[in-house]
Amino acid sequence: MDGYLGVIVIVAVVALLAAGGLFLLFRPGRKAPPVEPPQAQVLPEEKEKPPAGAGEEAEGGTTTLPPPAAKPAEPMVVEPEVEVPPPSAGRMVRLRSRLARSQSAFGRGLLELLSRDRLDDEVWDEIEESLITADVGVAPTQAMVEELRTKVKVLGSRTQEEVRGLLREQLLAQVNPDLDRTLHVQKHGERPAVLLVVGVNGTGKTTTTGKLARSLIGDGKKVVLGAADTFRAAAADQLQTWGDRVGADTVRGPEGGDPASVAFDAVAKGMAEKVDTVIVDTAGRLHTKTGLMDELGKVKRVIEKKATVDEVLLVLDATTGQNGMRQAQVFAEVVNITGIALTKLDGTAKGGIVISVQRELGVPVKLVGLGEGPDDLAPFDPEVFVDAILGE
Repeated sequence: MDGYLGVIVIVAVVALLAAGGLFLLFRPGRKAPPVEPPQAQVLPEEKEKPPAGAGEEAEGGTTTLPPPAAKPAEPMVVEPEVEVPPPSAGRMVRLRSRLARSQSAFGRGLLELLSRDRLDDEVWDEIEESLITADVGVAPTQAMVEELRTKVKVLGSRTQEEVRGLLREQLLAQVNPDLDRTLHVQKHGERPAVLLVVGVNGTGKTTTTGKLARSLIGDGKKVVLGAADTFRAAAADQLQTWGDRVGADTVRGPEGGDPASVAFDAVAKGMAEKVDTVIVDTAGRLHTKTGLMDELGKVKRVIEKKATVDEVLLVLDATTGQNGMRQAQVFAEVVNITGIALTKLDGTAKGGIVISVQRELGVPVKLVGLGEGPDDLAPFDPEVFVDAILGE
């Protein structure tokens, strides 16, 4: 009996201990301890290798990954900045000093000869030679010398100011300030004015075309350029560069293409866009090549199927002197030249070419190039020109 009681006591104690343990385990507010997941065993050959070029820390032995490579920036398309050219008015006055530097030696020489106390035949021969050397031409020189001799005899004694006045009067008369030097660039209703620029190779024809467009845009006009010089590879690119600078559209065709077609398309575009002026640059051609000169006539005829050619400008290099006269005469036989653009008049050119070319052709000098800058093309002013020659 005592054995059964001992067993009962032991069972009761075990039951009490079990109940107490359960109470403590499920007591409110107590959290169960976290159970860590079993770690997967990493085999040596499966360990991740550090990326090539990654640096290692000195003590930790860990690897540092490089930052992700930045995407290259997309190139920005920069539109060419459109320039605002100055107006053409007063350009020759502003450039007068350049003209004077190149031409005043001629004027000073004449003034010195005419100021001598005694003007005999030898002195008059020197005066005549100076004028001819300056490319004034034989006939204009003879007319000037004859007029000067007559007036000097009437005056008798002469002051420096009187001599200068006589010479200025004669030079101005030969340059002929009464010629109409208007550049016909005004549109006709809905139709633009059309200018055809012609000349031989090397006279600065394409550059003059670009400078003229720049000048007209400076005067507030809208311009379209026609790159009808399809024979010289760089001509169309050169003209387009001039146009892009001032916001003028350039019509061009394939290299070696039909220049008349390009000219026609340029005029058509000018009419469609209602611009003021279309300027067509033609290929430089030797005046001795009949085929090329005939093609120039074709360009003009094709343009006239669409519009009227208002101005034909012949570009002459002033440094060629009398050699340029033959060029001018042959071009005048093919197209009706309405004006002359004299380039390089600020260099070694002899200013008398202005007088001789006008006298031979009966066509006025309308534009002169007085430098290499983009705004060095100026409307010709006879009085400014003569005063620059005389150094005033």
